[in-house]
Parts: sequence; C-alpha cells; structure tokens
Amino acid sequence: MSARKLSLALAALLTSVAAPALAQDIAITNATVVIGDGSAPIAGGTVVVRSGKVVAAGAGVAVPAGIRTIDAGGKWVTPGLVVAITDLGLVDVEAVDESNDGNSGKSPFSAALDIAPAINPVAQPIAISRAAGVTRAAVAPLDTGAIFGGQGAIIDLGADNQAVTQPRAFQYVDLGETGARRAGGSRVAVHAVLRNALIEARELARRGGGTGADPRLADTAPERPGDALLNRFDAAALIPVVAGRQPLYVRAERAADIRIALALKTDFPALKLVIVGATEGWMAARDLAASGVPVLATPLNDLPASFEQLGATQSNVGRMAAAGVKVALGAFFDQPRHAPQYAGNLVGLTKVPGATGLSWDKAFAAISSVPAEIIGQGDKFGSLKPGRAGDVVIWDGDPLEAGSGVTQVFIDGVEQPLSNRQTRLRDRYQTPTEGALPKAYDW
Repeated sequence: MSARKLSLALAALLTSVAAPALAQDIAITNATVVIGDGSAPIAGGTVVVRSGKVVAAGAGVAVPAGIRTIDAGGKWVTPGLVVAITDLGLVDVEAVDESNDGNSGKSPFSAALDIAPAINPVAQPIAISRAAGVTRAAVAPLDTGAIFGGQGAIIDLGADNQAVTQPRAFQYVDLGETGARRAGGSRVAVHAVLRNALIEARELARRGGGTGADPRLADTAPERPGDALLNRFDAAALIPVVAGRQPLYVRAERAADIRIALALKTDFPALKLVIVGATEGWMAARDLAASGVPVLATPLNDLPASFEQLGATQSNVGRMAAAGVKVALGAFFDQPRHAPQYAGNLVGLTKVPGATGLSWDKAFAAISSVPAEIIGQGDKFGSLKPGRAGDVVIWDGDPLEAGSGVTQVFIDGVEQPLSNRQTRLRDRYQTPTEGALPKAYDW
C-alpha cells in the first residue's frame, strides 16, 4: 500500500472512531423483557428508548407513532451487562508489554495513579466484550509496587473515542497475600502501611492539603512532617478516600482480612468501603451484612488456590446474598464476556443438593443492576427502568444459558457494531476455500 493510501485509510479509521453516532428512538416489541432489577422476566413485553434513555419497559407498553420498531420475535431483551472489576481498555494483548497498561510496578507513585488517560476505546477486548452484551465496566489498575493500585474509572463500551464516563471513580487497595508481599512480607506490615497511609492523608487534609482527587493539585499541598512515608501526590490522592468522597475498593479474600477491612470504619468512619474478591465472604457474611458494605465477588471460586482461599466454595455468593449482603459478580480480571455463564451456574447451584445459589432473577441482577448500584451508578444504568441509559441487548435465547448469543447491542440508544477480531477470524475460516488458509497451512 502506498503512503498516500495508508494515510487515507488511517484518516478514515480515526474519523469513524472519533464521530459517535446519534442516539436512536427505538421500540423493541414482542420480547421476553428482563428489567434487570431482580424481577421476573416479562413475556410479550416492549422496551421504548428515546433520546438515549429508557422511557418504558414491560407489558402493555404503547409504541409511539413514527418510531423505529424492532420485532424481537420472542427473543430476550435485557439491560447491558455491567462488569467490575476488570482491565478492559488497559490491555490489548496481555503478553505484549507495549500494549499492556495494567502494570505500573516500577512507578514511584501508587494511590495517585489515574488510569483514565490510558484507556484505549478501540482495544480489541472492549469490542469482544461489547459483542457479548457488556456495555459498562469499572476498570481498575492491577499491579503497582505498593498496596494501592491507583484510581479506577467507569467506562462505557461504545464504539467511539469517549470511553471514560467517570475518571477517578474509586481508589483500589490490595490486602491479604498480595498486599502483604508488597508491604514487606506479612499481613502485619500491610495493615500498618494501610492505616498509616490513611492517617497521613487525614493529617494532610487537616493542614489544608486540598481536595486531593486530582493529583495535579498536590503541588499546592503544605509542608509535611519528616517522618511521612507517602510522597505528597499519593497522600493527596487519598484525601477524598478518608473524607468519604471517593470509595475505597479493598481486595480481600480471607474472612479475617475482610473483618479487618470492615474495622477500618471505627477509626475512619467516613470510609465508603467495597470489598472485592471475598472468596471466604460467606464466613464473614454476618459482619458484612451488619456493616452494609457491599461485595464485588469473584464468582464460583471452588478450589483452595492459595492459603487465603482455603474456605472457597461455589456457594459463596449465594450464602452471602442469603445473609443479606449486597453482592454482585465482580473481579472479572479476565474475560468479562463470561459473566452470564457464571450467573447461569449460580442458578444451576439451586438444583444441587446442599449448595446455595441464586434465583434466575437475582442472578441476572448480579451482573446488571447490583454492580451498577455498588459502583455508584445505579440511577444511570444497569436496568431498564425509566430514565436509565438506553443500554439494551437482544439475545437469541435465555442470556444465562451458555448456548445463547447476542444479536444486537445498543449503548445510550446507539446501535453498536458486533464485529471484532474474533468474529472476523471465525467468518474467514468457518468455510475455508482453496488458497484462503493461512500460509502455515499452505503446503
């Protein structure tokens, strides 16, 4: 390809990415409608979206005149899936360092790291997840040289260049074995490091250290004591956490670590805690329920993969929910598109003697409205209630059945492309012809 043709092709690509499509007014009729709020599916329902927002969803909904109408023919219609916590947009090819922004282990900063500028809206994992019905995500840093992973972001998976909808949405911290390793080798160290960090941030705020959410404001921070362990950018970034303006997502697997995280509210009552992972959450379910702290649980951990996961059981999520814990499926560090399969397996557990799972309605809510509520966006998306974003997915069958697939996706009322690298490879080699195979197979 000539340089001129290459330049024109790149310009066309950038134009297509940079120009978001306009929201459509649509009505989807004759559908099995799932509101996503834990209520039962509605047969013969209708969903109406206008100006990018859900207007109505359910049975007996009138279709406005002149609106684009899609006859679902009995297919399932649901809100878009919400996944948290994930690395979508930070990683394109995990094994290629140049395309992987999920590791900042050599950075001098930790809590001050803001991942929003690194989000790549055209990363292939975003396109793949979108084609599987995922429309929103909470993206978190995965690895730094300290216990703090930095400030995560809320994104949508629309095919445009404006993925980040809320930067600096939460602060992420690792306890347990990972945090202990980074803090000096034991849980004794990680607990001391965490408490000291919060105390330093609180003291900096008392001395006029500013709001701190944006680390660029740290240059206005006053002088600090000589025994301070955090650099001023990291200390300033934790001020919104101790003030309760920015949630603190705590990765904790062992029941004892979960209880220690909950105890932080004794000395820091303004903390807005969210527990991430929680493999042994069922063992601390009463404490979690009493505290009102929600959980983004890694689904279906059933093997003692580490010493902090000795109590692993597939019944973990079901038992926490039964105890009154607000729990969603989360910690999707890999393959967010598998969220419906995990939710479906939780439904299957209800039929296993001695196991505890979730009803179909609650299982779907655990990958839609409940994670949206936990990440503070329940009034914006995660369900098909009026006023929520027009994030709508049409499935060719029960979305919690592994054999079902997505036929159409709308984000903010805009129909999305479902093509991605995987679908193009499938289409290319599904019915190979002579001379069309890769060179490796051309003998």
